[in-house]
Amino acid sequence: MNILFFLIPKQRLEFLYDNYSMRQALEKMRVTSYTALPVVSKKDGTYVGTVSEGDLLWHILDHNYFNIKDLEDVDLVDIIDRSKYPRVKIGARIEDLVHLILAQNFVPVVDDRDIFMGIVTRRSVIDYFYKLSNDYEQRLLAKGDHL
Repeated sequence: MNILFFLIPKQRLEFLYDNYSMRQALEKMRVTSYTALPVVSKKDGTYVGTVSEGDLLWHILDHNYFNIKDLEDVDLVDIIDRSKYPRVKIGARIEDLVHLILAQNFVPVVDDRDIFMGIVTRRSVIDYFYKLSNDYEQRLLAKGDHL
């Protein structure tokens, strides 16, 4: 099954722009209560990476920032670990991202030009496989077979 069925489009998501400061990122996370947010290029809409609360916290501790005002001068793009939260292409199948969704709460989805399209959540993938399993079980029971 194509992941378009599971896609939450960018227009319905909270995300950060790559020109945000660390303080802006922290404030957006606080307001939204999300622990990780995708980062999108303000210039061309491409997926830059994902930043988590942990990334921000470790950067604060590693650089001894103790004043929130100091975080206004820290560029968000300098914090992003691009190896975390790998993306998938829009044409991927749900089976192709199962291994990714086990390690992260959501998988960013991009088009062929790397433009950020949205995300697929762990919850939606688990729900899909749960319903498949439940449907299979119901069919077996209807036939008189038992698990």
